[in-house]
Amino acid sequence: MERFVERIYEELLPALEVRSVAPHDPVVVSELPPPWKVLGRGNYAAVVVHPEYPDRVVKVYAPGREGWEEEVEVYRRLGRHEAYSECLHSDEDRRFLVLKRLYGKTLYECILKGVRIPKRVIADIDEALEYARERGLNPHDVHGKNVMVTTEGRGVVVDVSDFLKPDPCNMWRDLKRAYFRIYLPFLHDRPVAIPNSLMNGVRKGYRFVRNTRRLWGSES
Repeated sequence: MERFVERIYEELLPALEVRSVAPHDPVVVSELPPPWKVLGRGNYAAVVVHPEYPDRVVKVYAPGREGWEEEVEVYRRLGRHEAYSECLHSDEDRRFLVLKRLYGKTLYECILKGVRIPKRVIADIDEALEYARERGLNPHDVHGKNVMVTTEGRGVVVDVSDFLKPDPCNMWRDLKRAYFRIYLPFLHDRPVAIPNSLMNGVRKGYRFVRNTRRLWGSES
């Protein structure tokens, strides 16, 4: 672990450039030294991995984006749990975290690729969110791109950065409704790949409905 952290400071950070272009769009990684690779990009930070250390990832926040302190606190409260990653190292000045890597496909990817989502996955995530609530957290922004089916077929939560936000969030409740009302009866036994264009349309439509609920004060 110590050598990995040294390589972050020596190799990664001096050459890495992560920029936030728009607050509601994923950050842009414009410079990345080889052999580091981008594993994922969110609205706040980029996640990169080194091939010699495949079980650890580095999450680097873009300049000007808040949330590093909150995410570190969330992982502190969560401790070790099979449905979450674990924070192995953090640096407040450079605004990055080293996290245990979770392997699998997000629920969003499963829909795109026609990969079956077992009911056990939904139950695992429900249990994980309840565990977070018991530790004084408020599961927030839990949607299809932030939860995953592991290679063992279990459900895990891959992004906890918003778990300290106080306002209610019904995204997971809405996703579960769609799972039991649409996915389970029509796609579970015969999963088919759904075009990305259709999924983007569904995502944008859901965002419109959710924003309308907030406008009219009916987020329930």
